[in-house]
Amino acid sequence: MNHTNGPPRRRPSTSTPSRDGQLASRSFVLWAAVSLASGIAMTTRLVDAEADRRFFLPGPTSHGHYQIETQCNACHTSSFDDGESIQKACEGCHEDELSKANDSHPTSKFTDPRNASRLKEIDARRCVACHAEHRPEATLPAGLTMTQDFCKKCHSDIAEERSTHRGLTFDSCASGGCHNFHDNRGLYEDFIAAHLDEPPHLPLRTVGIRTQSTDSVARIAPSKHDGPPDTQRSIVLGWASSAHAQVGENCSACHGAGDEFVTSVTAATCSECHQFEYDGWVRGRHGMRVGAGLSPMTVKDARHAMKDDAGHRQLTCESCHAAHDYDTAFASYDACVSCHDEEHSRSFASSPHFQTWLNEREGRTAPGTGVSCATCHLPRLDVAGGEVRAQHNPNDNLRPNEKMLRSVCTQCHGLPFALDALADEALVRRNFTGSPSTHVASVDYVRSRLNR
Repeated sequence: MNHTNGPPRRRPSTSTPSRDGQLASRSFVLWAAVSLASGIAMTTRLVDAEADRRFFLPGPTSHGHYQIETQCNACHTSSFDDGESIQKACEGCHEDELSKANDSHPTSKFTDPRNASRLKEIDARRCVACHAEHRPEATLPAGLTMTQDFCKKCHSDIAEERSTHRGLTFDSCASGGCHNFHDNRGLYEDFIAAHLDEPPHLPLRTVGIRTQSTDSVARIAPSKHDGPPDTQRSIVLGWASSAHAQVGENCSACHGAGDEFVTSVTAATCSECHQFEYDGWVRGRHGMRVGAGLSPMTVKDARHAMKDDAGHRQLTCESCHAAHDYDTAFASYDACVSCHDEEHSRSFASSPHFQTWLNEREGRTAPGTGVSCATCHLPRLDVAGGEVRAQHNPNDNLRPNEKMLRSVCTQCHGLPFALDALADEALVRRNFTGSPSTHVASVDYVRSRLNR
């Protein structure tokens, strides 16, 4: 028979059922191995506090929290969708400053039955009602995640109540230097009224000098140090000229004695004597990673412009305060500009404030009259017992910047001038070189109400 035009013959299979099974088995083993390895890697990231967990983030983190974004349980303390636990996490870091602010929007205002209808618009009892993480599209220039018109939800009729507010837009409530949701202490009408007629520049005054009595303690001589006998002489002399030796603190106070001597001293050791400073430091950008149980921040990871040659540095107490020569003047200016490189920091050396700093350092004016970086960002505060201590949280009076008015600006400047200066973003970038080109109408409103 002729099969030329018949159907093509099927080639005999080159594989056998057993070989197919072996291939399938190998594929399953490979898949299982990859899955197991991936699972172990992901679990390790979740368990290890220092592991990079950014893979799990649903979106970028705000400027205030990005340093601790790998520490998920810093905010999500019990479950990711439990509003109560997240609220407690917010309060765990921010409750103290909110309480001190004595703001005009306390929780009690929103538990008042008369305001029940407003809670339908915005549940202001919860931080996340305005501040939602991982939402860069809703993040304002200040680094806060909230809508521009959130004031409108409760104050849509404000123009009817106050004629001064007619024609104003709701995205200007805070940016105009008039209102802040949380801290309005620098903008209270009574406070403005009390400083209404002050000139731009007040008489030169001394800004908080920290003093510590040494009447009952003799300075320890270099030869009396209790560190290892082979300790470098430069280290011994640095310690001997420091405040530590002045108040009777020997090497063993920080490093331990005898066989327990350690060369490396952590921030936790510093906190044993400097608890106030430590508490402020771990609440600010410089130390918040340590406060969250993570390794110290590295300069290169900052979202602000920093100097390239400082990128490798980790931020610890010794970043600003040298290991044995605790020079507060160095920490007040030189330490800051050795890392920061944005326009505001670069402009300081040509500003009027810097000139006052030079005058003090060169002995032309009295101690405490110069203005350094620390004068504004790490101000000296009166604490319990009348003692003056330095606030080590540089963000404490920075967002919003009107918080600087009471503790810093009005020590040297009249309130109207200071308020205008803080509202002028270009002037702030130039580190206040020049005069304000912005005017805050709050002063005019208060003046008009007083003149009725």
